[in-house]
Amino acid sequence: MLNNIGLPGLLLIAVVVLVLFGRGKVSSLMGEVGKGITAFKRGVNDGAAEYDREVAEGTRTTETKVISASDAEARARDVTPAAERDRV
Repeated sequence: MLNNIGLPGLLLIAVVVLVLFGRGKVSSLMGEVGKGITAFKRGVNDGAAEYDREVAEGTRTTETKVISASDAEARARDVTPAAERDRV
C-alpha cells in the first residue's frame, strides 16, 4: 500500500504537516529527533566500549554459554498468579 507513494506524495505530506504544525514546531521536533539519534549512537558506542573493556580485563568472556533443554526447564519457574493457574 505504501510502496507507491513516490516523490509527489511525500511532498504533499510534507506540506500538510508544515501547514498543520507550523515551521517552528516541525523544526523543534526534528531537532529532538536528531538529539535522540545522537544519544542512541553514543549509548551503542559506550556499550560496545564497555563490553570490549570487560573482555580485555577478563571479567567477561566472548563465548556464549549454551545450556541444555533440561537445564532450562529446571531453571524456569511459573509466574502465573495463583488465581489464574486453574483457568482454562
